[in-house]
Amino acid sequence: MTLRPLALGALALSLTAGIAVPAAAAPVGNTADETTLIGHRGAAGVAPENTLSAIKAGSQSGADYIEIDVQLSKDGVPFIFHDDTPSRTTNAKDVFPGRENDPITSFTWEELQQLDAGSYFSAAFAGEKIPHFDSVPGVLTGTTGVYIEIKSPAKSPGVEQLVADALAEGEGWSRLLEKDRIEVLGFDAASNRTFAQLAPGVPLQQLAGSVPDAATLENYAQFADSFGTSYRTLDAAGAQRVKDAGLQLGVYTVNSAEAAEQSLDLGVERITGDFPQQVARHLSGRKPFPSNDGLVIAESVNDVPGNDLQPQTGEHVVLENTGHRTLSLEGYLVRDAANNVMRIPAGYQLEPGQQLRLYPGPGTNSSQAVYLGGSVAVLNNGGDSLALWNSKERLMDTYAN
Repeated sequence: MTLRPLALGALALSLTAGIAVPAAAAPVGNTADETTLIGHRGAAGVAPENTLSAIKAGSQSGADYIEIDVQLSKDGVPFIFHDDTPSRTTNAKDVFPGRENDPITSFTWEELQQLDAGSYFSAAFAGEKIPHFDSVPGVLTGTTGVYIEIKSPAKSPGVEQLVADALAEGEGWSRLLEKDRIEVLGFDAASNRTFAQLAPGVPLQQLAGSVPDAATLENYAQFADSFGTSYRTLDAAGAQRVKDAGLQLGVYTVNSAEAAEQSLDLGVERITGDFPQQVARHLSGRKPFPSNDGLVIAESVNDVPGNDLQPQTGEHVVLENTGHRTLSLEGYLVRDAANNVMRIPAGYQLEPGQQLRLYPGPGTNSSQAVYLGGSVAVLNNGGDSLALWNSKERLMDTYAN
């Protein structure tokens, strides 16, 4: 199986046929049927990221692929984990006091297996373990494929060879590769080039936070088939540069219907997001949140003049009752992409058409505003994605800005 020549196929065909390819042509928008949908870190919006529960959820979501991050333990065992340290998504502070901010790759596999990688998300996932790389194929359902991101390769020496060998020789991985259900990706161009030399038949994607200049993209096209970037930084000119380089175009992390539509309009061919089931439902013309009771995230004010946590007027989320009945909001919560949680306390109701402002910082509560009194800013000033859950832990809405 070889994909790289196919990535340049449309351009090569045009040149062979003598058809001029306009250098500055606007990218053609894609339809949902032409778009590959990928569940980010499994389905990180509905389960603890990069765990088997998240991978199962992503595989059952309607997504074409799930995406995972692979690193190597101190003793060379490949495991699935995103961050450079265990502090955010495990209980390392309790299990290994003083080591919670150490490199995740400084832990042995035996030590990693002592960590709880699920409780940070919800008590329902307590005891979830950090998965072994080879455990992933066995939990996939249907025809789901895997995007394998090689994470921080400089901290996992030899990871490129290990992944290449696993895809060639591992029973579960090789079956997926034979069915064209594997793609490898990463931000480190030198690592990607190394992997391309080790496994030239495996599709490869170069990642970057924004679209670089044409010369850099042409360099990427020497070893990669596609290019992926943040949808927040992508514009029509950048999308066209990617197409002109003969690379397919992907974006991350698309967590709302509006963001998905924006990406399609720019000709994006691959959409990666934390809520693949909801995006899949939207792209197929169904309601993304069939259980929604009327409460939605109407707005997120991430960056305010001055201190983000200034009393009364700091950063906040606006909720609105778009339904036809009064809603009791006790137990509802808003969770952001980093898993910061803002939970609405008892005593709040919202009439149809009314709004409620939810502030993570200090202030005086009223019927229109809840102040949680926190001392740490929650909302990312450069843009964030939010999820609204009801008291029964059902996903009600998502929002991205």
